[in-house]
Amino acid sequence: MLSSVLLLQSVLSPLFAELARTSGGHVGVFATVLGSADRAELNGSERFPMQSVYKVPIVMAVLDQVDTKTLTLNQKISLTAKDMVPAGAHSPLRDKYPRGGIDITIRQLIRAAIADSDGTASDVLLRTAGGGPRVTAYLRGLGIRDMAVATSEADMTRDFTVQYKNYSTPQAAVELLKALSDGRALSTASRQLLLDDLIASTPGPRRLKGLLPPGTVVAHKTGTDATREGVTRATNDIGLITMPDGRQLAIAVFIKDSTADEAAREGTIAKIARAAWDRWQR
Repeated sequence: MLSSVLLLQSVLSPLFAELARTSGGHVGVFATVLGSADRAELNGSERFPMQSVYKVPIVMAVLDQVDTKTLTLNQKISLTAKDMVPAGAHSPLRDKYPRGGIDITIRQLIRAAIADSDGTASDVLLRTAGGGPRVTAYLRGLGIRDMAVATSEADMTRDFTVQYKNYSTPQAAVELLKALSDGRALSTASRQLLLDDLIASTPGPRRLKGLLPPGTVVAHKTGTDATREGVTRATNDIGLITMPDGRQLAIAVFIKDSTADEAAREGTIAKIARAAWDRWQR
C-alpha cells in the first residue's frame, strides 16, 4: 500500500509541477481520494490567500451554530446600506438593494454566499458567526491548523494586501472538505444543504470543472482577486469531485501572485484537476 501511494506521488507531483508552469505564478495543490491513502501534492503546506474560498468555513461556522440551536435558518436579518460591500466586490445583493431596506433569512444569505459568491452575504454571515476569531476557533475545533479567517470582503476590497490574512494551505483546505464530507463538521441536514449549494455554485466553470467529463458532479468554491498592475494575487478552486465509481476526489488548487491572464490561470487549475482524475478513476 505504501509503495503504491509513493508511486502515485512520484507520478502526480512532478506532473502538477509541470502543469503549474503555465500559471504565471506560484501554485499549491493537494489532492486525495477520500477513504484511501492515495494523495499527491505540490507546495501543499504553503500558505495562500483564500479570497472567496473562505466563504466555506464562514458558512460552516454559521451552520454549526444552527446545529447547536444558537441560530436558525429562517432567522431574518435586516440589511442596511452600511451592510453592502464597496464597489469592486462582487455582490448581486448590493447591486439589487444598494440602500438595503430588506430582510433576508440566514438560509438565503448562505445560498447567496456560496452559489453566487456574494460578498455582502458573506460579510453579514461572518458577523453573524461572531467574526474571524470565532470562525478560526471553529476550524481549530475540527483540528484544522493551517487555515485562518481574519477579515471581511469589505476590508479586502479597500486594501488588497489584507487578503493574505485570510489564508489556507492546500492541505488544510482538503482537510476542511474531508471534515464536511465525512460528517464530522456538521449535522446531516446542514452538510447536505452546503453540499447542494456548492454543487450549484456558478463561478469558475473553467477551473476544477473545466476539463472533467460533462455531467461530473463537483461541489466546489472558487476564490479570485482582481488583477492590479498585471498581477492577480489569488485564483483558486477547492472541491469534492464525484468519480464514476462513487468515490470522492478532494482537491484544492491555489495560484498566487500570477502575471498570466485569466484563461491561463483557469486552464492550469483545470489541467491539474484532470490529471488527478485520470490517475485515480477506475
